[in-house]
Amino acid sequence: MGKGYAEGPAAEERFAELERAERASDAREVATRPAVYGSTPDEPERHFIGWLGEVDPDTLFAAGEAWGLTVVRRPA
Repeated sequence: MGKGYAEGPAAEERFAELERAERASDAREVATRPAVYGSTPDEPERHFIGWLGEVDPDTLFAAGEAWGLTVVRRPA
């Protein structure tokens, strides 16, 4: 036996409404940009070093100025 309230056009419309709301929340995502994180001699704990493009992780590592470098997307 069916549940009545959880079947039919009303339930289908509710599920469609939930999907539309989920898509709308995805569209409102915050703009992000790549950030460089790593360790430096002055601050050995992992921390924000700068935005990719403003700092070059390869150059920092090659010069021994930073290590353990990662690039992650963060809100701009």
